Amino acid sequence: MRFLGNIEAKIDAKGRVFLPATFRKVLQAAGEESLVLRKDVFQSCLTLYPESVWNAQLDTLRRRLSRWNAQEQLIFRQFVSDVELLSLDANGRLLIPKRYLKMANIEQAVKFIGMDDTIEMWCNDVTEKAFMQPEEFGKALQEIMNKGAEPTKETE
Repeated sequence: MRFLGNIEAKIDAKGRVFLPATFRKVLQAAGEESLVLRKDVFQSCLTLYPESVWNAQLDTLRRRLSRWNAQEQLIFRQFVSDVELLSLDANGRLLIPKRYLKMANIEQAVKFIGMDDTIEMWCNDVTEKAFMQPEEFGKALQEIMNKGAEPTKETE
């Protein structure tokens, strides 16, 4: 499952928003019917997980945490407690609970950003925080891509 690109959409007064058609097609091709919504752990945005992706992440987290460690139980509880299970309506819309929109400062417009196996929802006014400056991005990507790479004539 690969969600790619960024698409702007409007939110109606009831909190409904059309999931972009390109993302709906990816969900349909994968046989996914439900999405799990949660506030992102690191950013001021919302994250939509296809249910199978959410379950895989939950399984990974559960394996890494001990049921007998109080701190780790707090982490797990916080991660799983504030989520919503969403389904698309017949028109391809999601009903986003108002409290989630408020958490991400999303009001009338939203930017969907495909993040490979998840989808982020950003307030249009703060999406610049979601990206690096082009020069910074190029340098960071170069460093990552050169890690462990065999030296070539260009990199020597």
